[in-house]
Amino acid sequence: MENKFIMTAFGKDRPGVVAEIAEIIFENKCNLEDSNMGRLADEFTLILLLAGKGEDLQEKLSRDCKRLEREKDIFVFIRPLEYQIPETKNGNSYFTIEVEGIDQAGIVYKISRLLADQDINIETLKSQKKFSPNSGTALYSMEIKAKLPDSVSMAALDKRLDNLANELNVDINLK
Repeated sequence: MENKFIMTAFGKDRPGVVAEIAEIIFENKCNLEDSNMGRLADEFTLILLLAGKGEDLQEKLSRDCKRLEREKDIFVFIRPLEYQIPETKNGNSYFTIEVEGIDQAGIVYKISRLLADQDINIETLKSQKKFSPNSGTALYSMEIKAKLPDSVSMAALDKRLDNLANELNVDINLK
């Protein structure tokens, strides 16, 4: 029987972090099915979905992950997953929301709350804080990919997002 796991890991950004995690996955005869990896501040972060076989696989993976923590200063957490292929519903369409503006507390909260209240599921969310080269002002950008349920019209969502954009004083584009 195939076992699936969610693995999260982070450590100081340097060459070799991905290779060291991938080596553990490979040595335990697991398959890396899905991943999201990148640098946050000066840390390299990984979120992985992996699958493999064996009764004691979780124990082996946990032991190898503890070794990575001791030897390489990479902190790894692993959790077994009871995975089912998500049910696809007819009529759901994907869309993208792009947000840009002066950085302020609450942007992610207010937009994600608006979406949740409309029963809209966020598939991915990526954000970044940058500084304007001219003024040094902190600028925030975010991209959300989400699924629009049949019960919500794109026009109605666009209107709600426009109202929120005015409240937050940011630009929000719906694509």
